Amino acid sequence: MRSFSRERPSRADPVEAAAAGARFDQPTATENGAPARSYYTGRNLARAHTIEDLRRMAHRRLPAFAVEYLEGGAEEEATLVRNLAAFASWRLSPKALVDVSRRDLSVSLFGRPLPLPFAIAPTGLNGLFWRKADVLLARAAAQAGVPFIQSTMSNDRMEEVAAVPNLRHWWQLYVFGPHEIREALIARAERAGCEALVVTVDAQFYGDREWEQRRFAHPGRLTTGSILDAALHPRWALTTLSGGMPSFANDINYIPEDRRGFFESAFWIRANMDHTLDWAEVARLRKLWPRKFLIKGILNADDVERAAAIGADGAILSNHGGRQLDWTVSGLDVLPEARRRVGDRMTLLVDGGVRRGTDVLKCLALGADAALLGRATLYGLAAAGQKGVERAIDIFREEIDRDLGLLGAPSVKELGSAFLTR
Repeated sequence: MRSFSRERPSRADPVEAAAAGARFDQPTATENGAPARSYYTGRNLARAHTIEDLRRMAHRRLPAFAVEYLEGGAEEEATLVRNLAAFASWRLSPKALVDVSRRDLSVSLFGRPLPLPFAIAPTGLNGLFWRKADVLLARAAAQAGVPFIQSTMSNDRMEEVAAVPNLRHWWQLYVFGPHEIREALIARAERAGCEALVVTVDAQFYGDREWEQRRFAHPGRLTTGSILDAALHPRWALTTLSGGMPSFANDINYIPEDRRGFFESAFWIRANMDHTLDWAEVARLRKLWPRKFLIKGILNADDVERAAAIGADGAILSNHGGRQLDWTVSGLDVLPEARRRVGDRMTLLVDGGVRRGTDVLKCLALGADAALLGRATLYGLAAAGQKGVERAIDIFREEIDRDLGLLGAPSVKELGSAFLTR
């Protein structure tokens, strides 16, 4: 298993790699290895003080193939690095002598109050990390009062997730197969009461995730080494495979019967993505959906304007966590110009590399309505199930609250470009 001490490609821009890598290396306040510092890797969540602690805990519990799926990016992983370096390229400019005795972390999202300025992003195959993973993510989100965006590639039925009390439930749609499949999934999401539909448009081809591929002898079958390594992780097996291998519960009936194994299903869906997907089809889907409609996977300000023109309520600026096209810009890179183009006409969310409270503050200051947490909450899930997700959310809450005070901003609503410098 390769080291994940930093998310860094072999031939990425060295300046960007250094900026991003510093966030996952030993702290820079050391000289010649002293004082010795390390991240927590045990099981006591109270001792996980950062998202990176949860990440290290997750790595210790998971077998190598699951770690690779969680962490890997496409090709040189330059986009993966850019997601982190984009945050590192901005510095905070605090205001002094401001009364910050009370701090307000809340925002408004689609006309409804949101107690924290983030939501949980859609992620697939979460059943690799913990049994009933999507339900656990949803419960933690509901407890915190933030939306959970459930993926088409999730492993729990949308109706079961929708039944989680007090959940702001959004459904993410991958457009695959004939029109009947996407229309059936949209109809189900409407009946389930989902608040929003999120159509992903950057995954019509599966990204070239080379490191992940090396864990498979051929599509659908892990290498012998990966299987043996999984057998050496009984704690993972007990909490993940106790009910058998997960399945794609929302898609299984659309998949040929001889391809319904866990990995076989994933490869079948990837092979049947709709390569003809275009603006006209997304506009048609917009007309089918009666509630809030977002387009995910946009990295171009012109496309943000076009999304607004076809009636989308929001855009998610995202490069799929660095897992699709390599060497792209990050969502954060596009955000200021996107906001300038659409003004207040559209909700803008951004994901990719959000690991710290200061990252969330930078998203808001550059024009986002909220940030999306992807890997950050998965680290918590993979470390300790629902309690781990709750701990990840608590870490962000604590960091954002403290950082607002240090920044001299009593409310996240006051954030803007005046608090940032390149």
